[in-house]
This record gives sequence, structure tokens and C-alpha cells, in this order.
Amino acid sequence: MPSLLSRPPERLHHHAYVVKDQEKNRQFFEDTLGIPLTATWCEQHFSPWVNRDVAFCHTFYSLGDGGALAFFSFADDEVYRKCQPEKPAEIAAFDHIAFKVDDATYDELIARINAAGETVRETDHGYCRSIYCTSPDGLIVEFTVDSPDVAKIDAVRRTDAHSELARWMAGDHRTNNDLRSHLAT
Repeated sequence: MPSLLSRPPERLHHHAYVVKDQEKNRQFFEDTLGIPLTATWCEQHFSPWVNRDVAFCHTFYSLGDGGALAFFSFADDEVYRKCQPEKPAEIAAFDHIAFKVDDATYDELIARINAAGETVRETDHGYCRSIYCTSPDGLIVEFTVDSPDVAKIDAVRRTDAHSELARWMAGDHRTNNDLRSHLAT
């Protein structure tokens, strides 16, 4: 096995995503979800992708651990189009970003999302329960609450992470999640 970093990364600094309309995005993340906009950087640089100067806006929404959600938008429709997938995934639900929250925040988020008339989906994974919503530009955002016995569950998974991966890769696709009470959507 290759050697691991002597110190793993401390935290997620930011997750970046390209949006068409920064204000619609702000309304969703700040007004609907309650995640504060804390920085807006407006810049211009030479873009080798279109061979000209391009102005762009880079916004940051702060998370409790010091990390952030970051969003780019461009004052150039061609650059925006070049940042979009040529063919979106038929099943997009697996590409998402997830945040850990406590029970009170989880309930508050459900109320906020419902009050805004947005769609919210809830899933009990067994080891955690999650809600999912989608930003105006299609970023799927998950908020999750760990199971009360998360330390015990994590200890088991840390012990068998490599052997379970090897089993899966060898073609044994049996489930190892006996915590899920039902098949989630």
C-alpha cells in the first residue's frame, strides 16, 4: 500500500461550482438555506479557452468549520457554456455535496426549503439521515445528521474498509449496510 500523507488535509477549504446568475444563487443559498455570503471577488484575466480577457465573479458562502461553498459566474456567455457538461448525466443524484448538521439545523433546513416552495427529499441511510435539495444551477446539496451511535459505526467501517472494497471489486456485491431500515430513494 502506498504511504499516506503524514497529516491529512485539515478540512475542505471550498467547493467551487459555476452558476449562470449569482443573484439567483445567492437567494437560494443565503435567503432560502441561510448560509451566509461572506466574500465576493470580481476579477478579470486572460482566458486561454476563448483567447480574450474575461471578467468573472467568485462568491463564497461560509461554513461553520471555516470552509466555504464557492461559485463562479462569467460576464461572457461563451465561457459559461464551455463550463457546462456537454451531456448531463441521466441520473444526476450521485453528484452532490454533503454537509454535516445537527438535529435542530436539519429541522430548520426542512422548514426553510419547504417555505421557499423548493423540493426537498429525505433519506434514512441507517448510519445517517439526509435531506437533499437542488440549487437553481443544478448543484445537489445534502444536509446530513449522523446516527447517535456514529462512533461505533465508524469504528466498524474503518476496520473493514479495505476488505469490503476488495470483496466488492472481486464481484461479491452483497450489501453490508444492515442499518438501513428500508431502501431509500
